[in-house]
Amino acid sequence: MPNFTRTRKARHLIAAAGAAVAVVGGAALAQSASADAPAAKPPAKIFELVGKQTSAGEVDLGEPGISVGDQRIVHEDLYRDGEKVGDHSSACTFTRVSPAALQCLGTFALPEGQFTAQSLLHLPAPPSVDVGITGGSGDYSTARGFIRTVPAGATERHFTVHLQR
Repeated sequence: MPNFTRTRKARHLIAAAGAAVAVVGGAALAQSASADAPAAKPPAKIFELVGKQTSAGEVDLGEPGISVGDQRIVHEDLYRDGEKVGDHSSACTFTRVSPAALQCLGTFALPEGQFTAQSLLHLPAPPSVDVGITGGSGDYSTARGFIRTVPAGATERHFTVHLQR
């Protein structure tokens, strides 16, 4: 006579195992489908700023003259359409002397919040430099993107901000 209890247990185990495979497989497929589907990114907000230098200084550490660790620090007022809207500060540290390379970190402060940017700058500098946006606060708390900076004389720079939030 067949053992119905053992057969029922076997059926339940097979059904449970099948359900587990279906759930895990379904979850894996759902994750795979969502990973394969590109997330819709909102378009970048692009705006122009003009930086007018208000102060600048050099920090000479170690050996006299330019050496690794020396810094160039700049502060600028920021203008949009001729109106002062904020300020920008940056500190660039020499990481190599010849040929010169500087690690630059900057913060842009606007009424909506602040965002930070950084780049590795090689000298002589090219006519424009794209600087990566690394984060922010306020309305810029999820800021990403880049800033194209173009010198416009000895004490003025033009910034084109490509902001992704």
